[in-house]
Order: sequence, then C-alpha cells, then structure tokens
Amino acid sequence: MPDLDLDRGWDLHPQVSVRPEPFGALLYHFGTRKLSFLKDTTLLAVVRTLAESPTARAACTAVGIADSDLPRYQRALGTLATSSMVVERAS
Repeated sequence: MPDLDLDRGWDLHPQVSVRPEPFGALLYHFGTRKLSFLKDTTLLAVVRTLAESPTARAACTAVGIADSDLPRYQRALGTLATSSMVVERAS
C-alpha cells in the first residue's frame, strides 16, 4: 500500500457518508459501494478534521496525535485513500 503524503491536503470523498458508532464509525462510499469500519475514535476525528486542515499532518496535530503515533495514522489514512474514502485535495 502506498504511503499517504501527510504534507498534502486530503478530504473525505464527496460520495462518502460517515455514520458515527460507539466503536468509531462506518464509512460508506456511494460510488464504489464499499464499506469501511473505523475502529478508532481518534482516526474518526482526523477524518472529520481533514477538510478544515491544510494538510493531513495538520489534521493529526489538531486532534492531538503525537509525532510518535503518526506512522500508524498515516498507514490508516493510506488505507482509506486506497479505497477512495479519502482523496487528495486538488491544488
């Protein structure tokens, strides 16, 4: 899986719906009909913060993710990008 570039802007795909759940959230992509489970409420906070942050790194920082934990969230965001749940923001 390719790494997601934390220093670029990312957004939730416009065709993705987020349904909060006690364990995190369900993401459903109406275009691809894929369903993703977010089992981490911090990752959900990052996903929700992407649109208002200039970069994915800034979104992670905004929700309090420590530098030592960034690789784990970078991999999770990369997985979401691979399944088109999040997309790179057009420059």
